[in-house]
Amino acid sequence: MRVAIDTGGTFTDCVYLAEGELRVLKLFSTAADPALAVLAALGKIGAGQALDVRHGTTVGTNTMLERTGARVAFVTTAGFEDTIAIGRQTRSHLYDWFAPVPVCLVPGELRFGVPERVSAEGEILRAPSEEELAAIVERVRLSGAESVAISLLFSFANAETESRVESALNVLGLPVSVSHRILPEFREFERASTTVVNAYLAPRIERYLTHLAERVSAEHSGGRVHVMQSSGGIIRARVAAREPVRTVLSGPAGGVVGATRLARWAGFERIIGFDMGGTSTDVFLSDEATGGAQLTRESVVAGVPIGVPMLDIHTAGAGGGSIARFDAGGMLRVGPESAGAVPGPICFGRGNKPTVTDANFVLGRLDPKSFLGGGVRLDRERTDRILRAEKGPLESVEQFAEGVLRVVESEMEKAIRVISVERGFDPRQFTLVAFGGGGPLHACSLARTLRIPTVLIPAMPGALSAVGILLADTVRDYSRTVMLPGDATATLPDAFAEMEERGRSEFAVEGLEGVAQRTVDMRYRRQGYELNVAWDEQAPHRTLEAFHQLHEQRYGFSDSARPVEIVNLRLRMVAAGEPYEPVQSELVPGDGSAAQYAQRKVFFEGQFLSTRFYRRDRLHSGDIIRGPAMITEYTAATVLPPGATAHVDGFDNLVITFEEAHS
Repeated sequence: MRVAIDTGGTFTDCVYLAEGELRVLKLFSTAADPALAVLAALGKIGAGQALDVRHGTTVGTNTMLERTGARVAFVTTAGFEDTIAIGRQTRSHLYDWFAPVPVCLVPGELRFGVPERVSAEGEILRAPSEEELAAIVERVRLSGAESVAISLLFSFANAETESRVESALNVLGLPVSVSHRILPEFREFERASTTVVNAYLAPRIERYLTHLAERVSAEHSGGRVHVMQSSGGIIRARVAAREPVRTVLSGPAGGVVGATRLARWAGFERIIGFDMGGTSTDVFLSDEATGGAQLTRESVVAGVPIGVPMLDIHTAGAGGGSIARFDAGGMLRVGPESAGAVPGPICFGRGNKPTVTDANFVLGRLDPKSFLGGGVRLDRERTDRILRAEKGPLESVEQFAEGVLRVVESEMEKAIRVISVERGFDPRQFTLVAFGGGGPLHACSLARTLRIPTVLIPAMPGALSAVGILLADTVRDYSRTVMLPGDATATLPDAFAEMEERGRSEFAVEGLEGVAQRTVDMRYRRQGYELNVAWDEQAPHRTLEAFHQLHEQRYGFSDSARPVEIVNLRLRMVAAGEPYEPVQSELVPGDGSAAQYAQRKVFFEGQFLSTRFYRRDRLHSGDIIRGPAMITEYTAATVLPPGATAHVDGFDNLVITFEEAHS
């Protein structure tokens, strides 16, 4: 049985196929040891059965955020030891004179220089002697390092010296990360930073995945563990343990895959994804006309640049568990601090600080009896009492709660503008796909603010990231810096073929056959950064045309007469996952009356309105529901405000439109 598990800050979601249907199980996460919740979920689903476990993990992300990784020794070319701390001249807070200096993952005493030099063309100008290598090994040994990152200048052009340094340091028995395997590309700072992050995460993630794989194998008849990558593809646990930098956005990547698949089945090809979980909100944009969800290689996670391919996801510190407070100036703030799973929101019975979930609860937007199928009872009296004490100068608990939602939704709106308006896309031309435990609660409000005409709430929205992990393909990414003129394309087929051969051989070890996808990074000569476009081997001029068009969209101008450079070659090997096609039901017109189970007061725009409550699992394809209404289910709840109409489509998705016209 194939099982997908997504570990979040508050809940651990588990999705699996049983009798041809997707089913979901949701448990509280165990922050001290995430594996406990994973194993508990597997025990409930298939005790003793052989399981193929696909895991979206937050261990890497949390390690970066909490700065609890390994003590890393950074080994580089002599004279460049401090590049890892110097970084780039750009600053995130350009006009803040008091902005703190970013904390480097490698302190000064753990930076070591190798006396070597390789030219930009790959010629070895100075090779270290055996005595010099032995001296470096001894210095690293005495440093107390727990892991090693090696990133020599120009090793992407010639990795011979870097391999010699690796061989010498292997005698220490420490995890060793080398840049020519992790990121064989130019830009020494980004390459070094990515390699350091890999080394920083390696010991902890290797222990976690090894322990989990052993338990799964022992308790589930030799079951296997795979891990979701930040790029949206699955890899074996042993590969993830060796290259953990590829898993830092593991869970959110599953949400991108799940949302794009379900939206495509429903007929929506241009979507903005909105995933609100317990601790954060992740947003992304996918346009099938331009290749679907976009990849980026310029990510910053917890203040540290990472250059491996990741799905282009923008994260805001605004989730259901985000804590509301008044700052020293009396302004209402929400997040980024979160109540997490422990102690959690006030209404769960343990927390004592107001959260977004508590605000939704006191406004009537959560059903205290049906939350998580009745598995968690929400405490209204306790929530009212604590929020009354925390409401500050505001007149009522409802006014405080409404303010909390307005503040958190403004942060979500900003995040959506970053991935749409700021990149040349008009959100009014897209459909908002809302998921996560909190996404459907806020989707209609955000859509109205951004004038997005349609909202899609997929089936099982609270576990869609796990659905994406279940459906994801197996993927490996390879790259190489070439630095060639745009018309010098004769050597590219051979270079791509060499990369493809490596990919096929690695897939063959796992018994897989992959399909190669070739792309190139291009830029105008003397530009500082590149754009990635598909490589057309039969007609290279089409690749150039695609670059000019993308440059026009991204930056507002292009110049077809200006010389172009091919900077990097990229190859993605994809082995398609096990196919799954949902059954589309026939539409039978209805009003959902059979699914209505209550009528209560819910707060909308300054007043309580009589609102119908529906059980989503009792709705059928063709039902039409008009707001104000609440649609509740096991993993989430959908707010349908006045003026909004929800249609249940043939795949049990809720397709929401609005009476007012968007212009």
